[in-house]
Amino acid sequence: MADNKILIVDDDNRNIFALSAVLKSKGYKCVSATGGEEGLDLLKKEKGIAVVLMDMMMPGMDGYQAMAEMNDHPELKDIPVIAVTAQAMVGDRERCINAGAVGYVSKPINVEELTRLLTQYI
Repeated sequence: MADNKILIVDDDNRNIFALSAVLKSKGYKCVSATGGEEGLDLLKKEKGIAVVLMDMMMPGMDGYQAMAEMNDHPELKDIPVIAVTAQAMVGDRERCINAGAVGYVSKPINVEELTRLLTQYI
């Protein structure tokens, strides 16, 4: 786990706190942003981010828009994004994957499922 840094992008600080605590206990390093714009800025400045956990529904720039921006940026387009969302309706997983996410986890987060996904990319 040399590059085991995860960027958590979520507009709810409680979700960031809970995810960070769980992931840090499993040996991951976490940085966070409370919106899409801030997440993109961090990705451009912070080196070594291996995976982004992206909330899809945020005010301002949502996860779909942030992923589109990442895909347009040569240095960011290859960073895997796992969609983390409270949306769990039929078709939401497909919409996230079609938008560029490599994986999808619905809230409340199943930590084992998330860890299994992360090990594919870190």
